[in-house]
Amino acid sequence: MTYVAYFLRLESISESLLKSVFLVANTALPFKILLLFLFDHHSTSWRYTSFAEFKGPIASVGVFTVLFFSAAILLRTIILIPLTVPLIEATLTIIAFAIIRVTSRYVFRERKLLNKFTEGLPQIRRVLILGAGESGTMIAKEMERHPEMGLLPVGYLDDDATKQGQRIQGLPVLGPISTMKAVAAQLEVDEIIIAMSSESGSVIRSIVDEAQQLRLAYRTIPGYSDLISGKVAISQLRQVQVEDLLRRKPIQLDVANIAAYLRDRKVLITGAGGSIGSEMVRQVARFKPAEICLLGRGENSIFDIAYECQQQYPGLRYETRICDVRDTTSLEKVFREFQPEAVFHAAAHKHVLLMEKNPAQAIWNNVKGTEHVTQLALAYGVHYFVNISTDKAVNPTSIMGVSKRLAEMVVQRAAQQCKEGQKLVSVRFGNVLGSRGSVVPIFKAQIARGGPITITHPDMIRYFMTIPEASQLVLQAGGLGINGAVFVLDMGEPVRIVDMARDLIRLSGLTPDEDIKITFTGMRQGEKLFEELLTSEEGTVVTQHEMIMMARSLAPPGSFDNQLQELYDLLPDGKEAQIRQKIKDIVPTFQGA
Repeated sequence: MTYVAYFLRLESISESLLKSVFLVANTALPFKILLLFLFDHHSTSWRYTSFAEFKGPIASVGVFTVLFFSAAILLRTIILIPLTVPLIEATLTIIAFAIIRVTSRYVFRERKLLNKFTEGLPQIRRVLILGAGESGTMIAKEMERHPEMGLLPVGYLDDDATKQGQRIQGLPVLGPISTMKAVAAQLEVDEIIIAMSSESGSVIRSIVDEAQQLRLAYRTIPGYSDLISGKVAISQLRQVQVEDLLRRKPIQLDVANIAAYLRDRKVLITGAGGSIGSEMVRQVARFKPAEICLLGRGENSIFDIAYECQQQYPGLRYETRICDVRDTTSLEKVFREFQPEAVFHAAAHKHVLLMEKNPAQAIWNNVKGTEHVTQLALAYGVHYFVNISTDKAVNPTSIMGVSKRLAEMVVQRAAQQCKEGQKLVSVRFGNVLGSRGSVVPIFKAQIARGGPITITHPDMIRYFMTIPEASQLVLQAGGLGINGAVFVLDMGEPVRIVDMARDLIRLSGLTPDEDIKITFTGMRQGEKLFEELLTSEEGTVVTQHEMIMMARSLAPPGSFDNQLQELYDLLPDGKEAQIRQKIKDIVPTFQGA
């Protein structure tokens, strides 16, 4: 470049001047090589680098130009170095870098050339990315940075008309999502990547259905929470799951409202090792509490969430306590030593069939345990207490459901005893996708065994939420500041269980009723065909959050304390018929046998 710069400056170089040019060029060469290593250009793959990484070469050229220009001034009486030569050389070097980069990226995007120069590498799969937003461009960049994965992005589809026809990250936006069939055929696409984490489940379902018809492989990116954390990597591409087909738009949280009662506060989470409890830990950790107490009865599950906290949230202060909420002595010790300011009560027995056979244990744990936690929350000045309830508490037909209704009543009674600045609430929602013992893991296991999938009734429907969605709304409800409220989450549209089963079979690459049979076994004790979120007497009151309603729940009767104690007195003998009758006396809407 030095020779070219001199030529452009002087137009011709005499034989006597050539010695000076030779001396300057060879003296500059070691400095160029040194800067090459200092700025790590020797390890850069120009074929896969990005424009952001192009700042490095510009910086190194800038440093060399300053040195070269300074030498031209200092040595002007000794050797001829026109002051414009360093500037001309800098311009030529940057242009050369750009030509190398653009040429290599263009050449290696062409499939024939790519196959020619990559013998021995994994079979190249041509990938069409659905969604040209931040997530789509991030995954395109990751594909280019990792050629060993054998994924070649060929373009985007996006319904945003302002993006169509543009090139983003060097790839064209080829049209709307509706053109997937034509574009996939034209570009010989092997796989689609769904990079639309904020789209509803109905949109994802239509894409998956069309991809299956076209016999295209399809995968999706991680969830919305991972995207905003900047965690998307090519290794995280995953198969589409039933949760993706059921999801709604990402919840818009009032972050300031949640932070106001969690930031720099000491937070206790009971049942912290469970499906909901562990997600509550993750969500609370985002709001930088002073400390979290992970309380649970199972040592293995508490160990797991504590280890996750250590790995994922290195700045988070936390402590672990193995404690049963029925053990009031140990529980009181936790409150006395930890002094929580906010409590999320997720500890509960939740399996309907097991609780039908163990009604005394359901009452001890779900009702008496809740009473212990609420009374200690009152005694130790907890500001915010949130009890996690269920739609099965409404017109309950099961022991598990009625135990959660009684727990709601316990919290309402405790709320009447609050001091100023204390708020106790319950949050009621439906089934949580992916929680332990829920229908999705059971169906997946049945599919893995070759079927059949067993369903109790063809008309059975349920409300579903993802674990993060439910946990985020629980946090939001805790900050609404309405003491004694029973909040009801917007569960969206109910889902037929048989439809969900068929979705899972298709997502496994199989055909319902052919590869995997579906059989109906008949309803079991305590089950309902559909769940309700409200009793006929309750109704709802709107809150400031569109996805959270408040039930007009009736306060516990004046005789509630005495009746509850009479129920507790029956538990040691375990006489099931008497326990059920006493429950019905307290909760007349209980429909259990």
